[in-house]
Amino acid sequence: MVLKTKTKFPKSEKEIKWYVVDAEGQILGRLATQIAQILRGKHDPNFTPHADLGYRVAVINAEKVVVTGNKGEQKTYFRHSGYPGGDRYRTFNEQITRQPEYIITSAVKGMIPKNSLGAKLMTGLKVYAGPNHPHQAQEPEVLTF
Repeated sequence: MVLKTKTKFPKSEKEIKWYVVDAEGQILGRLATQIAQILRGKHDPNFTPHADLGYRVAVINAEKVVVTGNKGEQKTYFRHSGYPGGDRYRTFNEQITRQPEYIITSAVKGMIPKNSLGAKLMTGLKVYAGPNHPHQAQEPEVLTF
């Protein structure tokens, strides 16, 4: 007996749903995992792996995220100027003082598919260093992990 499963296709006119996550005191990797699942829509019973289901996340207090162990001194972030010998490294502690938004963005990006869908999903992630965000008009739901 052969079981036939049908591919689910979400409705084309999807409703955009916003969430706000407070990163204060949260562990970086665990927070990024939860955010990636929400962006993909895995918490939704109508999850479709090949579609953007319309979930958006705004993260506040990015500068107050924490890492465990010695990762503050050992975890590095790489960038390159485009010139020969132009590679630069920053530790987690240096990066959090200069660009705290990048820390959460890069952690979530590593947990999203590396294709055009992943690029589209990443546009739904907005990260802010402080407690204020400009998404009050979208009436976001507050998420606590």
